[in-house]
Amino acid sequence: MDGFSDVIKNLRWLDLLDIGLVAFIIYRIILLIKGTRAVQMLLGLAVILFVYVASQVGGLYTLHWLLDNFLSSIILVIIVIFQNDIRRALMHVGRNPFFSGLSYREEGELIDELVKASVVMANRRIGALIVIERDTGLKDFLEVGTELDARVSSDLLTSIFLPYSPLHDGAVVIQQGRLKQAGCFLPLSQNPDISKALGTRHRAAIGLTELVDAVAIVVSEETGRISIVVGGRITRDLDSSSLKRVLKRLLESQNARKKK
Repeated sequence: MDGFSDVIKNLRWLDLLDIGLVAFIIYRIILLIKGTRAVQMLLGLAVILFVYVASQVGGLYTLHWLLDNFLSSIILVIIVIFQNDIRRALMHVGRNPFFSGLSYREEGELIDELVKASVVMANRRIGALIVIERDTGLKDFLEVGTELDARVSSDLLTSIFLPYSPLHDGAVVIQQGRLKQAGCFLPLSQNPDISKALGTRHRAAIGLTELVDAVAIVVSEETGRISIVVGGRITRDLDSSSLKRVLKRLLESQNARKKK
C-alpha cells in the first residue's frame, strides 16, 4: 500500500494526460480493426508471443531461438501485415467532411434520390455501383473515370447504369453531395474469404472500403438485390426503408455531429 500511495503522491497531471492519450490511441486502433482480418492477425501474433515466453520458461532452446529471431523484426512484420490498416489510419488524420456543405434538407433529398435510384435499378435488374465519399478523399483510389459534377438525381443515376450507357461498367462517385465522376474503376478486394457468389461490383466495393471510409451501394444485375458496403463488410438484401435508415446513420450530417 505504501508503494501505491507513493505513486499517487508523485502523480503529475502530465502523467494523467499521457495515460489518457495512450488509452485513446488504443481505443481508436481497436475501433479501426474491429471486424477486420487484422483482429485474427493480432490473435496469431499473441499466440506466437505466448509460445515465445513458454519456450523460454520451459527450456525449449531451439524453438526459443527461432521465435527470438522472428520477433526481433516484429516492427517490420507488423508494418507488412497491417499495411492497409496503417494506411487507412494515417488517411484519417486529414479529414474531408462529406456533408459539410449540405443542409439537413439537401442531405435528406440526396439520400432519397439514392434510395429511389437503387430501388428502381433493383426492380429492373440494372447493375450499379455507387460510391459516396465521407472523410477520406478518394482521388488516389480512382482509376480513369469521366468528370460530371452534376446534381444527384435518381433519373441520372439510372440512365448512367443502363446497359447501353458507355459508363455503366464502372462506379459513380459522389463527393460533397454532387455526382463528380462516372465510369470509375476501383481496386478489387484480395480477401480470399469473400463469397464466390459475389461479382466484380461487390468485390470492387469491398476492395475500396477496405482502404477508405467510403460507403458503397451495390445493386446486383443477376438478383436485383441491394447491398451496402462499409469498412470491407457487406450488408445484403436491403429494401428501401432499411437502405434509407442505414444511409442516414452512416452519412450523418456534419451539422448533426457538431451538436452532439
